[in-house]
Amino acid sequence: MTKTYFITGTDTDVGKTFVSRLLLDQLNQTQPTIGYKPIAAGAELVDGQWHNDDALILQQASVPRLDYELINPICYPQAIAPHIASELNNAPISLSQLASWWNEVERNSPVALIEGAGGWRLPLNDTDYLSDFVKAHQFEVIVVVGMKLGCLNHALLTIEAIKADGLTIKGWIANQLATPMAHYQHNLAYLKQAIEQPLLGEVKSNQQSLTNGDLFSF
Repeated sequence: MTKTYFITGTDTDVGKTFVSRLLLDQLNQTQPTIGYKPIAAGAELVDGQWHNDDALILQQASVPRLDYELINPICYPQAIAPHIASELNNAPISLSQLASWWNEVERNSPVALIEGAGGWRLPLNDTDYLSDFVKAHQFEVIVVVGMKLGCLNHALLTIEAIKADGLTIKGWIANQLATPMAHYQHNLAYLKQAIEQPLLGEVKSNQQSLTNGDLFSF
């Protein structure tokens, strides 16, 4: 049985991929772990196949290293909301499609990380969300909080929505972005007392490992 964690963020561009790579580096020290990016928008054509930079980072940090299309089965060239990109490319996304993909790859490693796209309520189509895929498989969730102005509201609402969906939150990670947040320590202290789940680690800008959090274990 593969132990799987879904990596979500408080918004887009909060460093989900950077943090996921750090987690892969840490987890792969003790047990093979693969990072997946099922849906990506924004890609370059390489040898007739669309490749997304974030998915490539996860592929390269994974053990074992799978073929690209197994890491990122749904990839659109336009860097826009995936449900809009799917319409432009006449390539709709469905929950059954994601379920079939996961059934194919889930046994490739004892531990897996699945990185989402955007925030928690990412639309797949007019009726479904990526969070419905997470709910269907009851993955534990790790929340990446992009430490910037507005993150308190975004973090608390994201945690609230995940809990309302009946899912277990493994913990959260504070990711300080390229532009340092004013009063960072004050904001971090507030989130630590407001969020009951553990802080798994802090990541300062371009830092290459997790620090100052609970030891991540599986």
